[in-house]
Parts: sequence; structure tokens; C-alpha cells
Amino acid sequence: MSLNEIKNEHERLAILIALDALGYKENDSTIQDVCAKYGNDMSRDRIKTQLAWLQEQGAVNTETVGNYTIATLTSRGQDIAKGRAFVPGIKRPSA
Repeated sequence: MSLNEIKNEHERLAILIALDALGYKENDSTIQDVCAKYGNDMSRDRIKTQLAWLQEQGAVNTETVGNYTIATLTSRGQDIAKGRAFVPGIKRPSA
């Protein structure tokens, strides 16, 4: 596994965990701040790219409002964040 793949997996899990902690719905700017606080510092563009990938996997739903991307955690996304489901390309949370 390449370093880029490892980084992607960690970033995607961090976004799902952040959404779970923030009440399931939040904008990309707030997600960026929360992820950075826990060691996953990403640009807003990177957050938006990861959100698009997570939406393709059914883990989040997104909508654009002005300059913001609003992400809503799906039940599948919550299951992934809690380790109840596995999707290749998203790190499994540690026990």
C-alpha cells in the first residue's frame, strides 16, 4: 500500500468521525478545523475531494451552498466510523 493510499484512508475516516461528533451535518470549513485538531490537516479543496469520494461510497450526502459544501453523514457512514461496516479505501477505526 502506498503512502498516498494510507493518507487517503486516514483522512476519510477522520471526516466521518468528525461528522459523527458534530451532529451528522456540517460544512467543509468546520470539518477542516476538526480534522486539523486531531492531526489530519487538509486544505478545503482536499476536504471537498474526500467528501465527493465518500459520497460515491454512500457514506455522506453533500450539497453546495454558496462557497461551502455541506456534508451529511449517512447511516452507512456512521457504521463505517464506528467500525460496524468496512469499505476499502477507508481506514477501520482502532479498537
